[in-house]
Amino acid sequence: MADRVTVIGWDGSPLTAAARGALGAATLVAGAAHHLALPEVPPGAERIRLGSVALAARRITGHRGTAVVLADGDPGFFGVVRTLRAPEFGLEVEVVPAVSSVAAAFARAGMPWDDAQVVVAHRRTLRRAVNVCRAHTKVAVLTSPGAGPAELGLLMEGVHRTFVICEELGTAREQVSVVTSDKAADHTWRDPNVVIVIGGPAGPVAAGEGGGWIAGRDPAAGPRGWVQPDAEYGEGAALGEGETELLRAAQLARLGPRVGDLVWDIGCGSGAFATEAARAGAAVIAVDRDLAACVRSEAAARRFGVQLQIVHGSAPHVLENLPEPDVVRVGGGGAAVVSAVADRRPQ
Repeated sequence: MADRVTVIGWDGSPLTAAARGALGAATLVAGAAHHLALPEVPPGAERIRLGSVALAARRITGHRGTAVVLADGDPGFFGVVRTLRAPEFGLEVEVVPAVSSVAAAFARAGMPWDDAQVVVAHRRTLRRAVNVCRAHTKVAVLTSPGAGPAELGLLMEGVHRTFVICEELGTAREQVSVVTSDKAADHTWRDPNVVIVIGGPAGPVAAGEGGGWIAGRDPAAGPRGWVQPDAEYGEGAALGEGETELLRAAQLARLGPRVGDLVWDIGCGSGAFATEAARAGAAVIAVDRDLAACVRSEAAARRFGVQLQIVHGSAPHVLENLPEPDVVRVGGGGAAVVSAVADRRPQ
């Protein structure tokens, strides 16, 4: 096992004295190509091109000497520190942090980010990252090859957002571009990059003097309760027979929509269930063949400050081109709709 393991964050700034000292004593250095090209890397040190962090950790575990791992930004924020400290490797690490890529991206954009959601997009998590972008007005996406700005834009079809794309932060090739989500797939983007996804109606104002008090989405914003009183969605016949307060509570408890999910609400009626699923943090597509129902749903979303994608059309035909759901509420349409939904295998 390595005698000492130091993880150094790199944000393009000159290395600190602590980082230079650790590198100068290293007998093994792991990092991306631009890290290994730094002049401070000892010429006689063994070099590992960092692809799989787990594979690098195994090499470090078997190394006799002093190891250094270089990583972009703050290596403790969605970074290599978590993997290196996993029990299977048994490594004790010292960390020299740097400014995180997310903080740097928002600084370049001149925007605050305490109210942003932060997600990581790999090929296996891309769909869930997109659902967070659908559901929230400000999201930072740490991308990866095959799950970058172009793929995000393609999967955001039907939802308009603005992308602030920050490429190769901290390097001489750093570039910040602003495009609409539908244009992101028209370009080739350089890795690594961070995508800030913004847009949609503003949510409820956070509690507290001078702004928010908790990073990300404030779960206390808006009225209390899973469901709101029937009167919040209009008088009299505005609610359908399947939309009463007790039924909505039961549906929400059974389906449990959450951050990263995509919910279909087919036959959305007043938009009550769709709105409350969105309040739980899920992305929601509300579908109805009745234009008046779509208008009511849009008004409900506006009232509670949540994001809904409204689709006017008749199921099951209108469902064919919608992105895959995680959970579905069928509020109308009969056996044909239930059969079509069952083929997609959601909850």
